[in-house]
Amino acid sequence: MSELIKQACEHWRYVAPLLSKPTNEDDYDSLVEALDELLGLVGDDEDHPLAGLASRAGDMIEAYDELRRPLPKAGGVEVLRYLMMERGLRQGDLPEVATQSVVSELLAGKRQLNVRHIRALSDRFSVPGDVFLKDVERKGPRMRPSHVT
Repeated sequence: MSELIKQACEHWRYVAPLLSKPTNEDDYDSLVEALDELLGLVGDDEDHPLAGLASRAGDMIEAYDELRRPLPKAGGVEVLRYLMMERGLRQGDLPEVATQSVVSELLAGKRQLNVRHIRALSDRFSVPGDVFLKDVERKGPRMRPSHVT
């Protein structure tokens, strides 16, 4: 047996949970906690010895989320409402998006999401900005290709 395999066998019970796909919420929560700790150690250092492990854990968490926690197929305001509910947030908990009163107007349909709101929401919730675009009306004339008359 090679030295590498020998060391892997000796430490596997400690490493295996970090390399195993979560199959339930407890596994998921444990992996999220481990990733938080890994990211605290790795920081922005892509050459850190644990950077690959952090990346792999993040990929497994993302796959679990996509499978078990898909974003609803809804308009931007509905997506915002869902994300706020899922995370236990109130209107005043999104100062990077807008003031509490503006968030209230967005949720009530009195205002539409604008590009700044969408960028801030995308950053805040780590989701693609296009999930918030369904409610945004296109303004101005639609451009036609030059070959269409």
